Amino acid sequence: MFEKLHVRRNMEVADQYGKFVGTVDHIEDDRMELTPSGHLDRVHHFIAFDHIDRIANNRVYLKDGVAIPVGARFH
Repeated sequence: MFEKLHVRRNMEVADQYGKFVGTVDHIEDDRMELTPSGHLDRVHHFIAFDHIDRIANNRVYLKDGVAIPVGARFH
Protein backbone atom coordinates (compact mmCIF):
# COMPACT_ATOMS: atom_id res chain seq x y z
CA MET A 1 0.00 0.00 0.00
CA PHE A 2 1.25 3.46 -0.84
CA GLU A 3 0.70 6.74 0.96
CA LYS A 4 -0.88 9.68 -0.80
CA LEU A 5 2.06 11.89 0.14
CA HIS A 6 4.33 9.81 -2.12
CA VAL A 7 2.46 11.00 -5.22
CA ARG A 8 4.12 14.16 -6.47
CA ARG A 9 3.78 16.62 -9.29
CA ASN A 10 5.43 15.61 -12.60
CA MET A 11 5.42 11.87 -11.78
CA GLU A 12 4.56 9.66 -14.73
CA VAL A 13 1.38 7.61 -14.53
CA ALA A 14 1.28 4.20 -16.23
CA ASP A 15 -1.30 1.50 -16.72
CA GLN A 16 -0.83 -1.95 -15.18
CA TYR A 17 1.43 -2.94 -18.09
CA GLY A 18 3.73 0.07 -17.76
CA LYS A 19 2.35 2.03 -20.72
CA PHE A 20 2.43 5.80 -20.22
CA VAL A 21 -0.99 7.29 -19.39
CA GLY A 22 -0.11 10.81 -18.29
CA THR A 23 1.76 13.03 -15.87
CA VAL A 24 0.60 14.18 -12.44
CA ASP A 25 -0.24 17.89 -12.48
CA HIS A 26 -1.41 18.19 -8.88
CA ILE A 27 -3.21 16.46 -6.02
CA GLU A 28 -6.78 17.36 -5.16
CA ASP A 29 -8.44 15.66 -2.18
CA ASP A 30 -8.34 11.90 -2.86
CA ARG A 31 -7.42 12.07 -6.52
CA MET A 32 -4.62 13.19 -8.77
CA GLU A 33 -5.08 15.47 -11.74
CA LEU A 34 -3.16 14.73 -14.91
CA THR A 35 -1.63 17.47 -17.04
CA PRO A 36 -3.76 18.28 -20.09
CA SER A 37 -0.69 18.36 -22.35
CA GLY A 38 -0.36 14.58 -22.02
CA HIS A 39 -3.74 13.99 -23.63
CA LEU A 40 -4.93 14.41 -27.16
CA ASP A 41 -8.10 16.16 -25.97
CA ARG A 42 -6.09 18.71 -23.89
CA VAL A 43 -8.48 18.29 -20.94
CA HIS A 44 -7.57 17.72 -17.30
CA HIS A 45 -8.35 14.15 -16.23
CA PHE A 46 -8.64 12.92 -12.67
CA ILE A 47 -7.73 9.52 -11.25
CA ALA A 48 -8.81 8.47 -7.76
CA PHE A 49 -6.13 7.24 -5.37
CA ASP A 50 -8.18 4.05 -4.99
CA HIS A 51 -7.13 3.20 -8.56
CA ILE A 52 -3.40 3.25 -7.80
CA ASP A 53 -1.74 -0.14 -7.49
CA ARG A 54 1.77 0.96 -6.54
CA ILE A 55 4.49 3.56 -6.88
CA ALA A 56 7.87 2.40 -8.15
CA ASN A 57 10.84 4.20 -9.69
CA ASN A 58 9.13 7.60 -9.44
CA ARG A 59 6.17 6.26 -11.43
CA VAL A 60 2.53 5.69 -10.45
CA TYR A 61 1.05 2.38 -11.66
CA LEU A 62 -2.70 1.94 -11.96
CA LYS A 63 -4.59 -1.19 -10.95
CA ASP A 64 -5.63 -3.75 -13.52
CA GLY A 65 -8.96 -2.84 -15.10
CA VAL A 66 -8.85 0.90 -14.33
CA ALA A 67 -10.39 2.91 -17.15
CA ILE A 68 -7.74 4.97 -18.92
CA PRO A 69 -8.80 8.60 -19.41
CA VAL A 70 -10.29 9.32 -22.81
CA GLY A 71 -7.73 10.88 -25.12
CA ALA A 72 -4.73 9.43 -23.28
CA ARG A 73 -1.61 9.59 -25.40
CA PHE A 74 0.45 6.41 -25.07
CA HIS A 75 4.20 6.50 -25.65
